[in-house]
Order: sequence, then C-alpha cells, then structure tokens
Amino acid sequence: MVDWANEAGDQECCGLLLGSDDKVERVEQTANVAPDPNRRFEIDPAVLIAMEKLARRGGTAIIGYFHSHPNGRAKPSTDDEGSAALDGRYWLIIANGEITSWLPTLSDVPDRVSFVSMGSV
Repeated sequence: MVDWANEAGDQECCGLLLGSDDKVERVEQTANVAPDPNRRFEIDPAVLIAMEKLARRGGTAIIGYFHSHPNGRAKPSTDDEGSAALDGRYWLIIANGEITSWLPTLSDVPDRVSFVSMGSV
C-alpha cells in the first residue's frame, strides 16, 4: 500500500481490505474516480458493487478501505468525516510511509462521523 501511495504521487490512491472478522487476507487497489483525486478519494462504485456481490456468494468480505493522504497527514480529514459510513469497516490511511488504522464512530456533528484511532499498522 505504501508503494501504491508513492506511485500515486500527488493523487490519493485507494482500495479495499478483504478478509474475515478483523483479519485482512487480501488488499485490492481500485481506481480513484473522485472528481478531484488530489484532495479526495472515491472507490470505483462498479468494483465496490462487484466485490459486495461476490462476498454475498461466499467470497471474501470487505472489512475496510484504504486511501493515501499525499498532504502527509496520517489521520482522517474533514472530507473523510463527511463521507464515511458507520458500517463497522476499518479505514487505513497512508501518509509519509506510515499506515494508520481508524474506525468510524458516531459523532455529535450532523452528517459527520468521528474516527477512533486503532493505531499504526
């Protein structure tokens, strides 16, 4: 993932964490289809839907997402807080060669989530 982040340069790379329970078994990089990939990420919806369908048919489940922060901040941004779902899935953020793990939780701010740090990976 760090290599993917480095290869993406000023754009955010992104992808899916696949596994079971809290164990990542596979990591899949996906296209970042965000309108401004230098500031945001959006996992290709076609890939996301296909992986959800595959999981329902007995394939590996999506247990989280990852993306890079080319700005060097290894914590969730305000954009992340506004786009995260309370789906119990982990968020990994790659910045400056470090990977940090986060879990979205309820927030007191409408239309936003908070993130709890799960530490470095």
